[in-house]
Amino acid sequence: MTTYFARAIEAPVLRQLRAVDDAGRETAAVSDEAGGAPLRCCLRRSAPGEDIALVSYAPLRRWARETGAEPGPYDEQGPVFIHAGECAGPRGGDALPFTNAHRTLRRYSAEGRILGGRLVEDDFEAALTDAFDDPEVALVHVRAVEYGCFLYEVREDQAG
Repeated sequence: MTTYFARAIEAPVLRQLRAVDDAGRETAAVSDEAGGAPLRCCLRRSAPGEDIALVSYAPLRRWARETGAEPGPYDEQGPVFIHAGECAGPRGGDALPFTNAHRTLRRYSAEGRILGGRLVEDDFEAALTDAFDDPEVALVHVRAVEYGCFLYEVREDQAG
């Protein structure tokens, strides 16, 4: 049985991003009066009045540092929302977050090269299964269609 895990931005990376983001800019906190921002630190939407920050994040670059991959021109950075201060991280559970809208799945090889993408309009889990059916796929980035923003990374875990 295959289980898919949404990977939030990890705590050590968040500490760095809360000071200086991946574009080298100092991070500034704002109060999210309306709420609803997709937070990449805990994989939930912000509540009205929470202090959040919009930072530049380079997910493939950071993954490449861990694995020794060379993403070349596929290394990109983009805006993500995080809590301005420490948070408890993801609550856990079986549901993959932010799947109630159209999403793009971008597949990457172990070398950090893009293998393709797919617009997902309905069956999100089936689209992930399809992506990971390709043995060349090492990870998948889930992105918002509207702005192309990175939402989270998915890796698969083979159980049982």
